[in-house]
Amino acid sequence: MPAPTTFNATDYLLERNLAQGRGDRTAVVSTSRTLTYTELSAEVHRVAGALRGLGVRPEERVMMCLGDDLELFVSILATMHLGAIAVPTSTMLTEPELRDLVVDSRARIMLTAPAFTETAGRAARSAPDIQHVVEDWDAFTGEPVERSYPTWADSPALWLYTSGTTGRPKAAMHRHADIRTVAENYGQRVLGIGPGDRCLSVAKLFFAYGIGNSMFFPMSVGATAILDERRPNPALFAERVREEGVTLFFGTPSFWAPLLASDVPDDAFSTVRQGVSAGEALPPRLYHGVLDRFGVEVLDGIGSTEMLHIFVSNRPGQVHPGSSGTVVPGYEVEIRDATGAVIDGAGIVGELYVRGDSAAIGYWCRAETTRQVFLGEWMQTGDTYVRNSDGTLSCLGRFNDMLKAGGIWVSPAEVEDRLLQHPDVAEAVVVAAPDADALDKPVAVVVPVPGRAVDGDELIQWCRGTLAAFKRPRAVVEVPELPKTATGKIRRNVLRDMVSTTLLREPVDAPAG
Repeated sequence: MPAPTTFNATDYLLERNLAQGRGDRTAVVSTSRTLTYTELSAEVHRVAGALRGLGVRPEERVMMCLGDDLELFVSILATMHLGAIAVPTSTMLTEPELRDLVVDSRARIMLTAPAFTETAGRAARSAPDIQHVVEDWDAFTGEPVERSYPTWADSPALWLYTSGTTGRPKAAMHRHADIRTVAENYGQRVLGIGPGDRCLSVAKLFFAYGIGNSMFFPMSVGATAILDERRPNPALFAERVREEGVTLFFGTPSFWAPLLASDVPDDAFSTVRQGVSAGEALPPRLYHGVLDRFGVEVLDGIGSTEMLHIFVSNRPGQVHPGSSGTVVPGYEVEIRDATGAVIDGAGIVGELYVRGDSAAIGYWCRAETTRQVFLGEWMQTGDTYVRNSDGTLSCLGRFNDMLKAGGIWVSPAEVEDRLLQHPDVAEAVVVAAPDADALDKPVAVVVPVPGRAVDGDELIQWCRGTLAAFKRPRAVVEVPELPKTATGKIRRNVLRDMVSTTLLREPVDAPAG
C-alpha cells in the first residue's frame, strides 16, 4: 500500500507564497504591526520553536484564548506547521464555559494574553491536563523550526468548538485538506479572490466563518488580511475599511443592520468590491439598504462549522435577495422530507443535507452525535429549506430547537439551566423571537415559583454571571404555565408564536459585556 501524500496547510497558506515570489507582499495588518509573507514566515517558525520547546507533539491539541491579533494568527499557523492541532476559542466565553472546553479538549497548553488572563488563567488552573499557560509573548521563543512536519491531507489540523446542530459545545475536527478545499471552492471560485485583495471580517478567527475570511482565503492567493481585535461597530469598521483600502468585507446581518442605522458616510465602503454575509439569513431589507446606500452588493450564504465555511451562496451580479443562493462548486445539497426522501420540486419544505470534501471527520469524543449528524458522505444541517422556482435555496429556520443570536449558535438548554437556578423560577424555556430587523434573538418564557413573581431585568442580569452576552435572553415573558403535549413535551412552536412580537413591542438592547 503506497504511503499517503504529504500535505501541510501552513505550507499551502504561507510557504507556497514565498516559493512563488510573494515574500515582500503584505500578508497581515493588525492594529499593532504589519508583516510581509517573509516576516510572517519567520514569526511562525519562531513560535513553532517555542511550542516544540514546551514538548508539543504532532496531533496534540494547543488551545488558544486570544483576540484577533498577530499572536492568534501566528499561533494557528505555527501549531499546524508542527503537525499539532490548533484549537482557537471564543474570547466571549465566561470562565465556566471556557473551562468546559479546556477540560474536554485535554490540551496541555493554553496560549492567551494579558487581556484574557483572568478568564483563561482561572479556566486553565481548574483543568487537570493543562501544564503550561503562555501569556508573555515577548519571552515566548525558541529555536526556529524551518521545515513543517510531514502531515498528510487527512491529518488533523484544526478543532473548532460549536453548539452546531445539537446541544452543548463540541469540537468539529478538521483535516489539513479541508483548509485548501474551502479556500479554493469559495474564496477563489465564488469570490474570485486575488493577490490584490484586502480582507476584513466582522467574524473573528476563532469562528469557522472568520478564519476562512481572514486567513484561508487571503493567504491561499497571497492577498492581505486586516485584523482588528476590538468589538465591531459601524464607525470603527468603516474607518478600518477607509484606512486599509479593504476590497472584500465579510459581515453578518447583526452588523449590517446597525450599519444602516448609523451615521457612517455613504461613501465609507467605496473601496469594497464585494460584501459577504453569513451566520444567519440576510433579510432582503438589509441587502437592498446596503446596496442602495453604500453601493455594496452583499452575497448571502449558508455555511457551518462542520463544513468549515460557506457551501451555498449567492453569486456576484446574480443575487436573489432573501435566498442563500445556489450550491458552491465542490458541494452537493439535498432537501429531504421527514422520512429522509429527497424532495426534487420547488416550493416544498424540508431539511437541508450537504456533502463535500471540507466536511469535518466528526466531533471529538461524541460518537453518538457524530452518527446523528454525519450520515456517510452527507451531513444533516438541521436547517429547514425550500427550493425556489429559479433554483436558488431559501432558509426557513431551524429543524430543531437550536437558535442563532448574532450568527452564533445558542443552545436553549444551556440558557434554561441557568434560569432554573434562580430561586423564583419554576420552569423556563428559551425560544427565538425576531427583532426589528427580523434577526432571531433569545427570549425566555418562565413560570414563577408559586407565590413569587419574576423580574425580567433581574433574570437577565442573573444570566450574566455564567453566560456569554450573545446567549443571554433579550426579554423575559412570564406565563402561569407552559403549553405541553399529551406526553409532557413542551410545545416550543406555540411559545415561538406567543413571543413572536415581544422584541417588536419595545426596544430591547443586546446585553453588554
